[in-house]
Amino acid sequence: MTQTRSLATGVCITGGGPCGVMLGVLLARAGVDAIVLEKYPDFFRDFRGDTVHPSTLELLYELGWLDDFLALRHDEFQTASVNIAGEPVQVADLSHLRTHCKFVALMPQWDFLNFLAQHGRRYPTFHLRMATEGIGLLASGGRVTGVRARSADGEVEISAKLVVGADGRHSTIRNLAGFAVKELGAPMDILWMRISKNATDPTMQLGWVRTGHMVILLDRGDYWQCAYLIPKGSFAALQAEGIDALRRGLAQTVPMLRDRVAQLDWSKVSMLDVRVDRLDLWHKPGLLCIGDAAHAMSPIGGIGINLAVQDAVATANILAETLRAGNSPGEAELQRIADRRMFPTKATQAFQTFVQDRAIAPLMAGAPVTAPPLAARLFDEFPWLRRLPARLIGVGVRPEHVRTPDAFAGAAGG
Repeated sequence: MTQTRSLATGVCITGGGPCGVMLGVLLARAGVDAIVLEKYPDFFRDFRGDTVHPSTLELLYELGWLDDFLALRHDEFQTASVNIAGEPVQVADLSHLRTHCKFVALMPQWDFLNFLAQHGRRYPTFHLRMATEGIGLLASGGRVTGVRARSADGEVEISAKLVVGADGRHSTIRNLAGFAVKELGAPMDILWMRISKNATDPTMQLGWVRTGHMVILLDRGDYWQCAYLIPKGSFAALQAEGIDALRRGLAQTVPMLRDRVAQLDWSKVSMLDVRVDRLDLWHKPGLLCIGDAAHAMSPIGGIGINLAVQDAVATANILAETLRAGNSPGEAELQRIADRRMFPTKATQAFQTFVQDRAIAPLMAGAPVTAPPLAARLFDEFPWLRRLPARLIGVGVRPEHVRTPDAFAGAAGG
């Protein structure tokens, strides 16, 4: 029988997504011993959020890593438009943002995560354990004291001054802690797929809307990353209709794809169960949930990843000094994080649910779309209005800034 190993660290972070890895890197950079657990052996998962918004790019600038990041292969867009019933409408213009990068970068999430991990490994206190999944909580005296994890080499018990659940919308840590989840609902699910791109395709228009259908296209150079909205819970019925039903819906919504939809079969389609929820209580003694584990966001605006990264920055800013001193954060410190991040969470979800209820739910129910609605036409009539969604999408409600020091400046090359 394999013996359970034991480790000790300052903070154990479950979940190696952008939120968890960013937190681990920032804390390690500040001199805190941090272990990040990622249950998969690598970061390669297709059809994850691939947008890096100006707020996150600003953080990379503050860390001194922006030039290295932009040297990686990526695409960019500064304006966002929606094709509604055949008529394009520009709805966002990021050129007016007060950030160093006035665009959204499109990059596979695995490249972004590898970039963060590479920089994290410059610091001796950063430990990324791949193929290691948190499966249980250690506790003593009414306080969470660590994580029980499973890896290819057997189980390991990791004692920590703080456990952070950053393991996504289906968080194991959140469930183990018994936190109550407040469901806000969503009228749609999303099918993700790749469709090849032709040199004659028009300039990218993010959204395409026709009666009963909506498609989001992200330009990935030689292919389109395509998101096709379907009514909530209807995927099985669509599969029963056959792949031709999906092909027809795509071709009707985005006519330029008619000559390529035959490339699709069900093996090339991934379904995202859209959820919008949040915790009212984010912490208990020794444990904190952040990112999607604390608040699952709608894909509207592609804001979720960047909001989660902001959570990580706020957490590092508030807790780094306590953790570096070898102390366990108290409930008051953990509540400071929840208090600071709850407002942007609620404000962003309010925006997303408003769009879902007023626009997407009627569309999914078959409401006829014959022309852009008045609200969309106002963006053409008054271009300055495009700055409002640009601000919300590009920067967010309460952007965070790196306040933690680089404890290894010079020695780590950070």
